[in-house]
Amino acid sequence: MYRLLFLLCASFISAQTYRFVYEYKMKPDAGKKDSVVTDYMNLDTDGKKSYFYNAVKYERDSAYLTDKSYSALLKGKRYDRNLNYTIEKDYAKKTISFYDRFKNASLVIKDNSTPNWIIENEFKKINNMNCQKAIADYKGRKWEAWFSKDFPVNDGPYKFSGLPGLVVMIKDSENDHTFDLIQIKKINALANFVPKNNKLITNEAYRKLLKGYTFSSGEDIAGMSIDSKAGKMEMQLKDGYITQFDYNELKKSGANMDAVIANKLRLSNNPIEKE
Repeated sequence: MYRLLFLLCASFISAQTYRFVYEYKMKPDAGKKDSVVTDYMNLDTDGKKSYFYNAVKYERDSAYLTDKSYSALLKGKRYDRNLNYTIEKDYAKKTISFYDRFKNASLVIKDNSTPNWIIENEFKKINNMNCQKAIADYKGRKWEAWFSKDFPVNDGPYKFSGLPGLVVMIKDSENDHTFDLIQIKKINALANFVPKNNKLITNEAYRKLLKGYTFSSGEDIAGMSIDSKAGKMEMQLKDGYITQFDYNELKKSGANMDAVIANKLRLSNNPIEKE
């Protein structure tokens, strides 16, 4: 858990590089709205570009690149499989690039549409930051955002940008997806998160892939190991996601083992974009 830290800097310089950490709460199952997943996402910006990505995935991948220890990678923190993506925003070009993996393929979707914000005459303080309310219909959901001009960054989590300030909190009307800013800190440099050899596809084609996805052990598993003494089964998928199962619990499921694994590894049927 990240400690709460807000740096209210009147002399904030946009040319410097900052990391904004958001607590992200999502309900991945449309049929079980009481099931909530909490994860942490980073928004790194140097005033020219920004990258939005999963904080735990970044920590794990960085550690692995340093020592190439697969066992340490398996013992690392967990994050939700739906959050494998990276979003790159180029402020000058006004472009948004969404990067993700589907099985063995590295995909990039160019989606430059931003919310058509309506800024309302409503104000409040959130963690000592002066915030103003804005609303928008975007990607099939109604959104309520609170942004702050305390930081001259016209950006926010996910694809949410275009407000005259930093998005501090944003949620949809059904409370299925909520982002709360919990930490701000200066970092040395902006890392390049863009994968190589990407296949360009449309947003519609990408959504169709996700909607039609069903887990298949033959098509999705890149590697697997079983430690019967420890009662653990470790698995790496072709999209890079790594997870661990209770092997003894899986054995109890008998012929339904594949179905149990598939249920844990299923993708969200309640995506942030409904369109």
